[in-house]
Amino acid sequence: MIDLYTDSSPNGFKATIALEELALPYRLHHVRIEAKEHKQPDFLALNPHGRIPVIKDDETGIVLFESAAILLYLAEKTGELLSKEPVQRWETIKWLQFHSSSVGPIMGQRVHFELFSQDKIPTAIERYRRLVDGVFTVLDTRLADHPYLAGQDYSIADIAHFGWTHIARIIDFDFSQYRHMSDWHERVAQRPAVRKGITLPEPATGA
Repeated sequence: MIDLYTDSSPNGFKATIALEELALPYRLHHVRIEAKEHKQPDFLALNPHGRIPVIKDDETGIVLFESAAILLYLAEKTGELLSKEPVQRWETIKWLQFHSSSVGPIMGQRVHFELFSQDKIPTAIERYRRLVDGVFTVLDTRLADHPYLAGQDYSIADIAHFGWTHIARIIDFDFSQYRHMSDWHERVAQRPAVRKGITLPEPATGA
């Protein structure tokens, strides 16, 4: 059995979507960030960085934080959502890493400076809007010729990116001008496991 420690956030939804897609049995533990439960000693023992999601696999004794590591682990455990064919496999890992190193951090900074920062810094807001447009252009170009990020098949790379595009829609970061990316988002959003995953532990009402 897998224990999942998470909250309603773009990174948290990656784990719930993956677990639902893979039909793995898991216990859900709601770590309420607003109540600072992620700073409590029992949670910090699982992730000293104090961030969700975290999984603990009773079967293997493995504890993981960082959403990309969790997605890779779950895909390896089941043999699904990550092709064994080398080209397809590395396409998946490449686009997963692009999300982890570029898309997620850049979008997170845009959210911070536009929505949460008490000091509205126009140059920072403009910078991260521009950087978000840049990574969205990369994704849109890729998806112009491929139904999914790794190619023909849906994978953990799509789950990773969808966690943030889902939140972008909720907080009105419009990306409708990126037609191929928007079409991809709608395709992924219709999957039953995705529809369920974005409600766990509860639906997001903000970033």
